[in-house]
Parts: sequence; C-alpha cells; structure tokens
Amino acid sequence: MGAITHICEGYNQVFDTLQDRLSSVFKGLRAKGRLTEADIDATMREIRIALLEADVNLGVVKEFVASVKARALDAELSKVLNPSQQIVKFVDEELVSILGGEARAIRHAKRPPTVIMLAGLQGAGKTTLAGKLGLWLKENKRTPLLVAADLQRPNAVTQLQIVGERAGVHVFAPEPGNGVGDPVDVARRAIAHAEHKLYDVVIVDTAGRLGVDQELMQQAADIKAAVNPDETLFVVDAMIGQDAVNTAKAFDEGVGVDGVVLTKLDGDARGGAALSIARVLGKPIMFASNGENLNDFDMFHPDRMASRILGMGDMLTLIEQAEKTFDAEQSRAAAEKLMGRNKFGLQDFLSQMQQLRKMGPMSKILGMLPGAGQFKQAINEIDEKEIDRIEAIIYSMTPAERDDVSILNGSRRARIARGAGVQVSEVNKLVNRFVEARKMMEAMAGGGMPGLPGMGAGRRAGSKKPVTSKRKGKKPAPRPAQRRPQPGQQPAAPQIPQTMDDFQLPPELQKMFDENKPKF
Repeated sequence: MGAITHICEGYNQVFDTLQDRLSSVFKGLRAKGRLTEADIDATMREIRIALLEADVNLGVVKEFVASVKARALDAELSKVLNPSQQIVKFVDEELVSILGGEARAIRHAKRPPTVIMLAGLQGAGKTTLAGKLGLWLKENKRTPLLVAADLQRPNAVTQLQIVGERAGVHVFAPEPGNGVGDPVDVARRAIAHAEHKLYDVVIVDTAGRLGVDQELMQQAADIKAAVNPDETLFVVDAMIGQDAVNTAKAFDEGVGVDGVVLTKLDGDARGGAALSIARVLGKPIMFASNGENLNDFDMFHPDRMASRILGMGDMLTLIEQAEKTFDAEQSRAAAEKLMGRNKFGLQDFLSQMQQLRKMGPMSKILGMLPGAGQFKQAINEIDEKEIDRIEAIIYSMTPAERDDVSILNGSRRARIARGAGVQVSEVNKLVNRFVEARKMMEAMAGGGMPGLPGMGAGRRAGSKKPVTSKRKGKKPAPRPAQRRPQPGQQPAAPQIPQTMDDFQLPPELQKMFDENKPKF
C-alpha cells in the first residue's frame, strides 16, 4: 500500500469532525446570493466554534478568524461577484498559512554527511520514526545511517536495530544501552564512522522522558553540541492535543528545533496540534507519520492538508501515488485498447485494478477525490472483500473469456461461478458492470485525463478519422475544433484537454461533483 494513501487516511481520521463542521458552514453560505456583515459575523462564529472543538490553540483561532473576517468584509465592500465563494477561498489560504505555508525539504549539508537529530518525549515514536525516515531517504537515493543514542530506555537499541533491519538501513550501535554507555560519545563516534564508510545522512535517535525535565534537556543539548546537526526535528504525538504545543515550545527554548514531525495521525485525535504547532512554534511541520508500517510516512504539504480539511480532495497526492504505483507500459497498452474500442478485456481490467489496490484501500483512494466528503459514509462502507471476489471470478475464466465477455453463455457462467465459489448472479453482475464501466472508460480515454496513468490525452495521430457523409449535394459539417472563426474571433483551439482543469467527466459524474464540491 502506498505511503501517501496511508498518510491521507490519517488526515481523514484526525480532521473528520472539523471537515464536517466546515462543510456545513460553507453549504449554508452557498445558499446565499450576497453576504451581509451579519452573515459574515455568524459564519465567523461557526468557524471559531469548529476550530475550538478541534482543539486548536485559542490564540491561533483568534488570529485565524480575525484575518478571514477582515478579508471577507473587504470582499463584501468591494462588491465581489460571489462573496460566499471568496470566504471559502480565504479560509483555505489562512489554513495553508497556519499550517506552515509551503512544504519544506531537508536541508542537506554541502559536505556529507547531513546530520539529523530526533528529539521528543518518550512514547512519541522517535525510534520507529528513525526507521521510517531512513527508508524514505533510501528511496530518495540517499545512504542513511541510524544511530542508537537512546541508551536509557529498555531495549531501545534492540528496537532500533530491528527497525533498521526491516528498513534495510544500517544501524550504528556500539553500546548495548539499558543504562550502559555515553550517548554523547556514541553520537560523536557515529559521525566519524559515517565519514569513513561514506554514509551521506546520519539520523541520531535520542532518549526521551515521560515529561520535560532538566536532565532530558541537558542530554539533548549536549548531543546537539557534539554533532552540530543540520536539522533538529521535534517528534510529537498528534494525539496529545495542546500538550504537544507546550512540549514543542519547551524543546525549542531548551534545545532549539528546526522542524516538527507529527506521529500517530491514525489515532483518535481532533487535529488541534497539527493546526496549532506550526503557527505557535514558528517552525514548519516537515513530515507526517501514520501507523506502524515503515512506509506510513511522507512529507507534510500544508496546501494539500488544507484542501482535504475543506473537502476539496487531494488530486496532486493521488496523481503522485499513481505515478509511483502504476506500470507505465501496462497502462499505455490498456489505454490503447480503450481507444480502439471493444478490445479492453477483463484481464486488462484486472491488471489495472490490482495496480490501483497497490495504492491503498479503495475507500482511502476515493476519499482523495473532490467532493468525497459528501459521500463519506458510502465510501467508508466499501467492502475490500468484494474486490477479492471479483478477482476470484476473473481468475476462474479462460483467457478467451477474459478477452471477450460476449462468449459467456449460461454454461460458461455456471462453471465460472463454481470455480470462484460464488453464485451465477454474481458473475452476471460483474459482467454487466464491466460492460458499463468499459463504456465510461472509453469515453474518458477519448477525452483524456492528463496526469493519471492509464488514461489517454485525446485521439492519437494514428487513430481512425471520423466517417464523413457521402450523400450527394451535402458536405459534412466541420468538427467544432475546425470551424472557421467569425470576423473578430480567434481560431478555436483543438479540443484536447491540457490540464486537469480542462478534463471533462461523463455528464452524470460531473453533475454529482458540481452539486457537492466546495467552490471558490
């Protein structure tokens, strides 16, 4: 399963309540043609309540509401055509701002190794995060080294060694831990070891405490002074709410931090820590972690999180994950079959579906689409076992049957049902759904969906030309893209979508999304 999809799953769990409250507020706004100052005040009051219920820091809430209100009043006074859409836009921009503005990458040293120090309380997930970060760096063509500088917590060294082995990342652990060894000396020796063995990134896992105390701060400060890290990342549990903000401030004052890593986004949290910590601390959230799997980790993108909180989906993340997961050659072949009509078979459908499943659970993938919040219950009720049954039915078919479903008569369908352990009605249902889905996919392939693998970008030069009329005395009407411009008009551009904004869904789907997605 894809790391990005797991992170998005965590976002959904943390911000469900906030997303629902804001969606309700904006739905009421869209029903109004113009907004009065009283409407704006009422809206700001609802937004304020929604943020406070999400456990956002009070100071951040006051600043957020004041900024949005001022911009909304300016929009109303300037007679903006649709001020309600403007408010949604202002909320989105302010959310991005309090979340840090832009994603920030690791600052690598000009001369390797780059040293990254992890700090935080015990139980925040530093050791597991060290492995996740190591794996992420390895996938990004780096050669990381994990350093076991937590010599206090029982079995911390052993845990890091196990995590490093799972991630395929080397671990420097010269001391057994469990109270034995000097963490400052271990960190210093690790830098020399990395230089000698040509590791270009060193990740130092430090000890934590159940609470902030002088001994913890002094040890962290001593390690930092010894290794002079390029990045000091504060690792914080997203589930502890406002305590996360207070702890982050204490570490920043006592040690100094360059960025924040949020962990346990899959927990039962209200999201206030994530919406508060960047603004209060003045330091960016650089990474987000969700779950115990090593690939449940990715860079933090403030704009994408804001978009998901407002129910506008996350197409960029979806496209990035698709590009990592889908086999380009296989997808191209499937697209060409769709362009040729009636050649796309169940085997091709199965291959594409299996690649899609590699991105993560179907419910989470659909949750990244714009307007998905309106169908949250239906999406969450998607049964992954149903997909397993589909695979079983297709595997019970012969290659010829997968290529051409029209040959599936009654006896063939009965045999397939027995082989898959299902009823004949389920085989019939799959075939009928596939035929309908193929029609829709052919329509989408003809118009193109740039950016997503497996979707064409309009007809290719080698495809068949449209059949022209041969009736005497009449000339075929030119296609819209070929019509001559009227005087004073610019020539029409070819009808091929160039961006996601140009992409047109089938009418039924487009109507559904138009009715439910938030608009600026």
